[in-house]
Amino acid sequence: MKGKVIGDILVVKKVPDNLDEILKLPYINRVVKLGQIHGQKREPDIEMIYGEGTETIHKENYCKFKIDVAKVMWSKGNTGERLRMSKLPESDETIIDMFAGIGYFTIPMAVHSKPKKIYAIEINPNSYEFLCENIKLNKVEDIVEPILGDCDLQDFDHVADRVLMGYIGNTEDYLDSGIHYLKKGGVLHYHESTPEPILFTRPVERVRKAAEKQGRGIKVLNKRKIKKYSPGVYHTVVDIQIN
Repeated sequence: MKGKVIGDILVVKKVPDNLDEILKLPYINRVVKLGQIHGQKREPDIEMIYGEGTETIHKENYCKFKIDVAKVMWSKGNTGERLRMSKLPESDETIIDMFAGIGYFTIPMAVHSKPKKIYAIEINPNSYEFLCENIKLNKVEDIVEPILGDCDLQDFDHVADRVLMGYIGNTEDYLDSGIHYLKKGGVLHYHESTPEPILFTRPVERVRKAAEKQGRGIKVLNKRKIKKYSPGVYHTVVDIQIN
């Protein structure tokens, strides 16, 4: 079966020939066709193929995510990275998630690692609404503080043990802020869509140059392919300690 199941909704790029058979599956109640994705806010075009309504609750790694597939994105290809990030923080950490979305990384970290504080920043009002609902749904209100706004314009001065930059697009434009938010010795998780010939060299060098502008050095802790983004281009993440 091609497509991805989000909650009880099957999301496809092309209407499947065996749609009648798929609709017999007990866990699929609705089918939507996904079109183009637009802008920094990553808002999808969708067409309802079967059923009514586009809100659902998706469960992953013992976390619950309320989502409207007509308003915000869900990437199945990031499942492994969400699982990895859920295990990394320590209990005494302060974390800033600069592109929180509906809580893709924030919720798993809060549920499983229970750090001291996560500041979850989101610029898209639709995503922010679901972020707030998911914080309540997963009972992590005491850990997560949601912030509606531009992650580049926040008043954090070297407060974070860990900063997530889990957006791919023009992520490098936000590196100055991401590094400024980090304490000495804090860890930056920097995501990028990178052509294969410069798979990890480009993101590492971008972080290095941004750190040097602030008189800081770096130590590369980890480099990882998350998924293929397009022919010859990968969604990558580098974990870099900023000293």
